Amino acid sequence: MKRRAVVFAKLLGVSCLVALAHAPLAWALDAPKDKVVLTITGKVGAPNKGPAALFDMPMLQKLPQRTFTTQTPWEPKPTTFTGPLLRDVLAAAQASGSTLEATALNDYKITFPLSDAKDFDVVIAVKMNGEDIPVRTKGPLFIVYPFDSKPELKAAKYYERSIWQLKSLTAQ
Repeated sequence: MKRRAVVFAKLLGVSCLVALAHAPLAWALDAPKDKVVLTITGKVGAPNKGPAALFDMPMLQKLPQRTFTTQTPWEPKPTTFTGPLLRDVLAAAQASGSTLEATALNDYKITFPLSDAKDFDVVIAVKMNGEDIPVRTKGPLFIVYPFDSKPELKAAKYYERSIWQLKSLTAQ
């Protein structure tokens, strides 16, 4: 009887290893159900449509949200931004690489180090001053750095990386 239990445990262990080998499929990024607002391409480990990771607004809002208030060069007074951290969005897509190319709805592009997502609490803002961000006022997505959190963030290179009307990211 004891021998059978050992054999069963070994078989169970093998079954568990096989299940774990296939576990990432169970943790794959869900497919969007609403209009796609963000597409991540390039080095994506968790695609949900072809080689890309697509996000609708509910998917972005389901991620932990961060809120901060900061002065920007575009608004006369400090503005409050809310959205998931860029690093959390990239983690959901399992994006990797050393750079990100961000593209806006008007095809404006900016490339910046992927390390910014780790080094700073950069958000993909879905709300500005508590309201959804319409396209006419920099929405629906806006990459924003917490400019007031560190003196080095009050620089042109970080302002330029704060792309509004964001539509896609390419991890390279």
